Amino acid sequence: MKKIALLLFVAINLLANVFINEESPVFAGVEQNKEVAISENYNQTKNLYLSYLYQPKHIYKNQRFEIEIKALITRSDYDTIKTIFLNDINMTPLNADNQWIKSVDNDNIYTNRYYFKAYEENFKLPDFEVQLFNKGVLVESRVLTAPEVSFSEIAKNDDKFSNVIASELTLIGSKSKQYTNKEALTILDIVAKESNLEDFNLKGIEEQGFTVIEDNYPEQHIIYYIVIPIHKKDIVFNYYNSVKNKLEKITVPIVFEEELVSTQTDLNPNNSSFEFYKKVGTGVLALVLLIVFVIRRRFYILILFLIVAITFTIFAIPNKLIKLKADTVIYILPTKNSTIFRKLSGEIIVEDMKRKNGFVKIMFNKDGNNFIGWVKEEDVIKN
Repeated sequence: MKKIALLLFVAINLLANVFINEESPVFAGVEQNKEVAISENYNQTKNLYLSYLYQPKHIYKNQRFEIEIKALITRSDYDTIKTIFLNDINMTPLNADNQWIKSVDNDNIYTNRYYFKAYEENFKLPDFEVQLFNKGVLVESRVLTAPEVSFSEIAKNDDKFSNVIASELTLIGSKSKQYTNKEALTILDIVAKESNLEDFNLKGIEEQGFTVIEDNYPEQHIIYYIVIPIHKKDIVFNYYNSVKNKLEKITVPIVFEEELVSTQTDLNPNNSSFEFYKKVGTGVLALVLLIVFVIRRRFYILILFLIVAITFTIFAIPNKLIKLKADTVIYILPTKNSTIFRKLSGEIIVEDMKRKNGFVKIMFNKDGNNFIGWVKEEDVIKN
């Protein structure tokens, strides 16, 4: 009897192990999705159909492109649609949280547009898993396999290429002003459609950057500043027109306006010839009055000496230093409608030159050059 009982015990254990091994994939699947409650009828019937409404066949480096997906849903027991991106390589949607939109013609059809950008040739678009939930419980999901897309880089050796690929690009306007004795400041106002204006850059120009970026894709708007040699007559750049499949040339003539960032003599008024002679003149006059007072010993001469000496001291006192907040915008003139030519990325210490109409005239140094602009008083960090 003992042997029979032992054999029965071993047989029961073997059967139990076989049953657990057969069931283990199910348990593993539940473990992987333990944060998602799954309906008992999950995926038993197919009520979710996915397809592409639009997919590109070929894309270019840094190009923003669109993929539009359609979901046909023939069930009613759901309240949430969610998209999961699977198996992608070097590719992330720029609007991953974009909401599904119900068709105005058919309550069972939803569409979604996702925007992507390829930086390198080694990429793979994601597979799109669409999930349907009812009160937090997953009722169905399907996967749409990623489309095959070819890749190439354009205008590799074109020094005029601005890195922008767009279906349309328009230069709204430009302004050019003297910046330093040897440099000019040009502001470009550009709008584009289905573009990557955030990559706009002109080769061979050291100082350039964005002052405004408005991204309401597929429409974009930027205001861009460029510092160029003052003798330059125009700025020429290309962008790639994705509709015409060719490079388009944009020419910006440099026409100076009366609103100048600096004087014709020197950017820093404290270093101008007038200021220099004013300081030297008051200093010399104070010295002469001091010598006369020592010789003549007259009280009124002492009073004149003190007045001139105080004036010289005021002229000689350096400007007060102030600190500006990060993201402070610098204007050319102290007016609301003045051109913006720089936006600070971090806090910076500058010279407080004067105040007017709620603005502060500042001077700051960058790469050994002094620059002047106006900031709002509210952007000054109070001690």
